[in-house]
Amino acid sequence: MPQPSTPSAPPTATSPKPVPADAVDSVQKALSAEHAAVWIYELVSAFLPPAFNKALNEGATTHRAQRDASERMLSAAKVAPVGPEPAYVPPQPVTDQASSLTVLALAEADAAVAWRSVLEHTDDPDLRKLALGVLTGSAVRATRWRKAAGTTPAALALPGQP
Repeated sequence: MPQPSTPSAPPTATSPKPVPADAVDSVQKALSAEHAAVWIYELVSAFLPPAFNKALNEGATTHRAQRDASERMLSAAKVAPVGPEPAYVPPQPVTDQASSLTVLALAEADAAVAWRSVLEHTDDPDLRKLALGVLTGSAVRATRWRKAAGTTPAALALPGQP
């Protein structure tokens, strides 16, 4: 079975630009989605065969990098970043390969929705560029997970729609 691949992690700056005040709430929600995505990737790894390891590692690494970058941007704005929950309840039970692939696609869709909200809540060009890149990456990964699951349609017409 072909393995979904993932775009590389977003670049991170050593001195992050602070989140603009108009986008703090939406970036906090996007950070929460990143925390959840990292948790989901770790959960499903127990149910997927080794053929998916590369895609799982790439997706988890990308979400960790985005989580860390979001935390740095919020901290630079003197805002305490939201922390992760001790655990998350997946939208459906994860018991096998099929349910794992579905939950991965849903986690990516949730991240896309959160980052679309960032786009809608700021005029800052750098943050908009970052949010669009993250939304796009999540949409691509969600499509690849849906395709691996045999879900039709694999691609959504408007990724990030709530």
